[in-house]
Amino acid sequence: MPPPTCTFDESGLITLGDEMGRVPGHRRPGGRYRKTRWALGTVAVVLVVLVGGTAGYAWYLNHEIHRIDVRGLRDVPTSGADAGTENILMVGSTDRCALKVQNAAYGLCSQGVNGVNSDVVMILHLDPTKHSVSILSIPRDLFVPNARTSGANKIDAALYQGPSQLVTAINENLGIPIQHYVVLNFDTFANVVNALGGVKMYFPEPVFDAYSGLQQMAPGCVDLDGLHALQVVRARHLQYKGAGVTSPYPHYWPSENLSDLARIRRDHEFLRVLATAVAKQGLSNPITDERLVSGVAPQLEVDQQFSTSDMVNLVLNFHSVNVNSAPQLTLPVQVDQFGSYQYKGGSYGDIEFPSIAQDQQVINEFLGVGPSTDTMTGKPLPSPTSVTVSVLNGTGTYNQATDTSTSLGALGFHMVGVGDSPPVGTEAETVVYYATKSPADQAAAQAVAHSLTGAVITALGPTTDGAQVTVVTGTQFAVGTPAPTTSTTGASTPVTGATTTSTTTASPSTSTAFQPPTAAVSPLQPWDPRSCTPQGGEGS
Repeated sequence: MPPPTCTFDESGLITLGDEMGRVPGHRRPGGRYRKTRWALGTVAVVLVVLVGGTAGYAWYLNHEIHRIDVRGLRDVPTSGADAGTENILMVGSTDRCALKVQNAAYGLCSQGVNGVNSDVVMILHLDPTKHSVSILSIPRDLFVPNARTSGANKIDAALYQGPSQLVTAINENLGIPIQHYVVLNFDTFANVVNALGGVKMYFPEPVFDAYSGLQQMAPGCVDLDGLHALQVVRARHLQYKGAGVTSPYPHYWPSENLSDLARIRRDHEFLRVLATAVAKQGLSNPITDERLVSGVAPQLEVDQQFSTSDMVNLVLNFHSVNVNSAPQLTLPVQVDQFGSYQYKGGSYGDIEFPSIAQDQQVINEFLGVGPSTDTMTGKPLPSPTSVTVSVLNGTGTYNQATDTSTSLGALGFHMVGVGDSPPVGTEAETVVYYATKSPADQAAAQAVAHSLTGAVITALGPTTDGAQVTVVTGTQFAVGTPAPTTSTTGASTPVTGATTTSTTTASPSTSTAFQPPTAAVSPLQPWDPRSCTPQGGEGS
């Protein structure tokens, strides 16, 4: 049977199989089709250290690494709560057409596999004062207002318009400043693993993924070369043969849920395994160093400001940090339950909504700042009385704009007007728009967003009535004190209600259209591959 065909449309969406998305001879995992993705970005944290660590190759690196123009990057802050810190955006690109040598295992550009998406979005936070490193993964299905210059989309679709647009979306919608940008491809991943002589992973149960090519039919500790490691970290249609499963046919094994988030969980584990392999090899082995440099540098793209000396300085400042002990967080999201999101008449497939209370807690922890801090500048957020706010009813719910305005006014915000905005769909995010790119306006939007709970997100966009900030109401939000959340090491508490100073302006996040917010840290599941012990057993 010939392999199914893949096509990509302008939005970055993929169609696999026939026009209905059916793949001959293959059951849709979990009853829903989800796109094949990969996890190249998981090695980016180690790669920056590797490239910088080979300081003896500085001249070579400077001429081999590709530097690209990326707009929207921020200077390293010199004052405020985040002084001296920097955030490096690590992106795994699906661009097969950019590969120097085409490989059928990845899909061929000549056969129409030409989508460009940031299927892995990972941010590395470096704090030289605390001598600490933390990692934040952003789920690629997160629906954000500024994904494209034309408007909302999944965050992984931003890269279609270039790295600057992805940086813009993260800056404007999540309030995370980005200082540097690194993008990697399939070959870079495989070359790193091969340069280290492969890695070992333990498979507790047989697992299979028809889309990534993963087919591990027996438990045990397995040596993985670059190609087979890529199959592991790309897997997001995983099926497993757990206890009680007797069928010898992998296509009939159970499929895991939350495939996007499950892949991130496994990718974080792979990063730990890879970091252990790097530590074992060391950075002073000239053979390993040469293989890493020659395999990585020619296919590594970074922003123009990310110099070789910057990379070397990273090693000098952070060479003793244990990547295995670095916090690895995932932005909490609400996963949709309705199959294909309809927004302004367009279909966007499976999506995830933000959850402002949990998201802000995790972003603050990741950046190492307090809850009343402007995450973009490190300065205190403005007082409500200094912020002018208007409200537009974005759902058509009776009196929603007026009730929201009353509640925000009771919190001290200076309310200047109400109105209506055409509904975008049955389910909608509440968007807190700020008028200009000025730090003051974005800080004002953050202050308003911190006073809301539910599916809420900030965005640069038009405001009304001369206000700094305009709130366009959605279907899942409330005004008031954020609901309590647990530690990021446990499951996030669903936003089932909020204490308000006035009227709850909409039904909080109790809609059955979405699952409760996901956790920032998730434990491995019984079928997930993991580290091996030195004796070849199952690692912890």
